[in-house]
Amino acid sequence: MKKILIADDEPNIVISLEYLMKREGFEVLIARDGEEALALIEAERPDLVLLDAMMPKKTGFEVLQAVGSRKPGLKIIMLTAKGRDTDIEKGRALGADDYVIKPFSTRELVERVRGLLDLSGSEAP
Repeated sequence: MKKILIADDEPNIVISLEYLMKREGFEVLIARDGEEALALIEAERPDLVLLDAMMPKKTGFEVLQAVGSRKPGLKIIMLTAKGRDTDIEKGRALGADDYVIKPFSTRELVERVRGLLDLSGSEAP
């Protein structure tokens, strides 16, 4: 079973994403700030991170910078309201594999997650 870390400090987003990803068959971990996200990345080795840019303690951009090339198999999707071109470029430059702007389509998000994890629509995680 593929493991996804949801790193976001907005409770409603976390609850919705947790439900969605579990329904899709993924194991789900939750971090509510950047420091907790880094600790879970090290300890739990998720396959993919849904990472908010604006979190307490460390921003999503700081998490990306800290992870850097140390976790080459880790896929990261920035999931954020910060949708300026400069934010997207910064996220990609720091190693994000994809960048999804809030609000977002849950169907599209699931497709992007499955695509990054090389899962077809019918294959179980």
